[in-house]
Amino acid sequence: MKVSGAARRGSHRPGVGDRVEATPPEPLPSPLEPEAIPIAILHEDADLIVVDKPAGLVVHPAPGHAGGTLVNALLHHCGNLAGVGGVTRPGIVHRLDRGTSGVMVAAKNDAAHQALALQFHDHSIEREYRALVRGLPRADSGRVERPIGRHPRDRKRMSVHAPVGRAAATAWQVLRRYARSDRCWLAVHPETGRTHQIRVHLASAGLPIAGDPVYGRSSSEPRLSRPGLHAAVLGFRHPRSGERLRFEAPVAADLAARLAALARAEGGS
Repeated sequence: MKVSGAARRGSHRPGVGDRVEATPPEPLPSPLEPEAIPIAILHEDADLIVVDKPAGLVVHPAPGHAGGTLVNALLHHCGNLAGVGGVTRPGIVHRLDRGTSGVMVAAKNDAAHQALALQFHDHSIEREYRALVRGLPRADSGRVERPIGRHPRDRKRMSVHAPVGRAAATAWQVLRRYARSDRCWLAVHPETGRTHQIRVHLASAGLPIAGDPVYGRSSSEPRLSRPGLHAAVLGFRHPRSGERLRFEAPVAADLAARLAALARAEGGS
């Protein structure tokens, strides 16, 4: 790296008016292998791909999940994604938890990745989730605004009681109450993008997501083997054209079956 014509170390801090010259390194070869994993495609063009991720599919490789991920599926379907957003998570702009189903977008080139990442960073992305929760709130809508950070004792969990947390806000609205079963179907709008945000915030409000083994009151939920959380809507501006796009993913079959059972228990459809 050179600063105003002089060679400098990477730790050097340029001053106002300095000219910085640097040569980006060549992208490292990806250690990930393409895998022929079926994916439901909602939209695809030269810059991005929008998919309906099923519950149970991990987004990118991590300890305990070296393969069989959405990234492996994208590498097989899209071909070369090397260097797009990083070697270990090529193309990934955001993620859904393993147990969450629904709509996701991935980038096919660096320009698209940077443009989409900026929209997520400045919260101009439209995101709407559906959540089946335990409990019946008194109000028909609400908002949780509490910082989220690492749990003080369990580092794998997030918490609103962390010693150090980042600002986070989540709004919710009741779509249907299932009084006989003590369940509620919510539309949820995360205003920020913290790890496990919806699950943590709803649990802190006394509305834990049904079937959530980490933040719920119980991991047991009839017809569900995962948290009842679904990413229903994703809207953003196309990174190349600037056109506003909006995609919806239908409620996953297991969650739809649970809702149908709850409706029957209420004596209606």
